[in-house]
Amino acid sequence: MTSLTLLGIESSCDDTAAAVLRGAAGSADILSSVVIGQTALHADFGGVVPEIAARAHAEKLDDCVGQALDSANVTLDDIDAIAVTAGPGLIGGVVSGVMCAKGIALARDLPLYGINHLAGHALTPRLTDSVPYPYLMLLVSGGHCQFLIVSGPNDFRRLGGTIDDAPGEAFDKIARLIALPQPGGPAIETRAKDGDPRRFKLPRPLLDREGCDMSFSGLKTAVLRQRDTIMVDGALSAADQADLAAGFQTAVVDVLAEKTRRALSIYAPMTDVRSICVAGGVAANMAIRAALETVSQEFDATFIAPPLTLCTDNAAMIAYAALEQMGSRPPEGMTLSARPRWPLDQTAPAMLGSGKKGAKA
Repeated sequence: MTSLTLLGIESSCDDTAAAVLRGAAGSADILSSVVIGQTALHADFGGVVPEIAARAHAEKLDDCVGQALDSANVTLDDIDAIAVTAGPGLIGGVVSGVMCAKGIALARDLPLYGINHLAGHALTPRLTDSVPYPYLMLLVSGGHCQFLIVSGPNDFRRLGGTIDDAPGEAFDKIARLIALPQPGGPAIETRAKDGDPRRFKLPRPLLDREGCDMSFSGLKTAVLRQRDTIMVDGALSAADQADLAAGFQTAVVDVLAEKTRRALSIYAPMTDVRSICVAGGVAANMAIRAALETVSQEFDATFIAPPLTLCTDNAAMIAYAALEQMGSRPPEGMTLSARPRWPLDQTAPAMLGSGKKGAKA
C-alpha cells in the first residue's frame, strides 16, 4: 500500500492534540505528537468544565497543529489527508477540532476523515504492536469503559460496558470525596500504596449478574458512606484516607479482572492467536495492569498495553485510525458533522442512561 502522510487532530475532552503520521495500515511511523493539556484550567473545579475546555481548544488548536508540523519537519504541502475526532466527546471541543480541520482541508483541497474517538483507542494496538485481527480490547478511561472484539478497522463488537460512571470518572469523584487532588487516578494509586484494602467492606457491583457490563456508581456511594462514618471535624486522617483509596482501587481491580475473564471466555474460541489490549488513561494504573496480565495468562493470551502517551488522548491514534479505514470508506469532507455520542458497535443495544440524545458511546 502507498505510504501516506496524515495530519491528525483530537479535541474531544480536555487535551488539545495534533500529530503527523506517515505510513500505511499496519505499518506507520509517528513523526510528531503534540498534546497541550488543560489540567491547570480545571483544577479549581474538581473536573473538566465543558465551556472552559471548548474555549481552550479554540485558542490552542492552530498553535498545536503548527507545533506538530514543525516537530515532524513537514509543511501542509507534504500532507496527503487530514483526520479529526468527530465524536464522541464534549461537543464544544469536538466542534472546535472539526472546524479547524475543515478550514485546513478546504484551504489545501485535502481529503478529510472524521474519526470516532473510540476507534482511535481501539486501533492503537495495530499502530504500536501490529496486533492481528481479531483481538479483545478493554477501553478504560475517564469517559468510557467497554469490552470490544476488534475484527477489522470498522468491525467492533461490544461485549459489555459501564452502565453509569466510567472508572476514570469514578476515580476522580472518589479523589474529591477523600480530599485528594485531581486527576484522581494517579492520586488514588499513590495514596493506596500506604493503605489497607481490606479495612472497609466495599461492594463489587454486578459480579452477581451474568455478562460483561459494569457499574461503579454504587461503589462510589459506598465509599461516601464509609467516609462519613469516620470523619472527625469534617476531615479524614491520613490513615483513613489511604485505607479508603486502597479499598476503592482494589474493588475496581476485582471488577475489571472478573469482567475481563468473562470477555476472554467469549473471545478466546475465535482465534488461536489471542491478544487482549488495554487503552485509556486508567490503563496506566499498575494494579489494574497487573490484574489484567494475570487474567490474560489464564487464557494463553498476549497482554498488550501501548505506551501511556498513546493510551491517553492523542492525535496520532486518530491519524492512524484514518489510515486503517480509508481503504474501505470515502472521506466526509465538508459534510462532516460533530457528534456528542457515537457508539462504535451500531448493532448493540443502547447502554442504560443513553437519554434522548442517543446511545452512549
